[in-house]
Amino acid sequence: MVELKYKDITEKIIGASFDVHGFLGNGFQEVIYQRALAWEMGQRGLTFSREIEQDIYYKNLPEPIGTRRADFVVEDKVLVEIKATIQLQDVHLAQTLNYLKAYKLEVGLLINFGSKSLTFKRLVLTK
Repeated sequence: MVELKYKDITEKIIGASFDVHGFLGNGFQEVIYQRALAWEMGQRGLTFSREIEQDIYYKNLPEPIGTRRADFVVEDKVLVEIKATIQLQDVHLAQTLNYLKAYKLEVGLLINFGSKSLTFKRLVLTK
């Protein structure tokens, strides 16, 4: 059986997400879930950066063409993108994969707090 990369970190994040959704349910704005998840991840001893600006580069241009903020980068290894929508769409998956590329990270979690049950996708960017 293949061991998932950063499995220990992603399991803690997913567990924290289930705790948040179990307490709050659905129906809140993303920022509410983001704040609650930050607290839960801290309780689990995870270190993270929240909404850090990342330069976006295009091809070989020396200057960035813009910036984007990811919801979380956990342990400098796992990108976490939060949604509060009824259902995850393909565009959300594509967006998260693009963030992984821009942040030069391999593993990401796309977590949706907006549905009746918490849903998430674990994404791995293969080089």
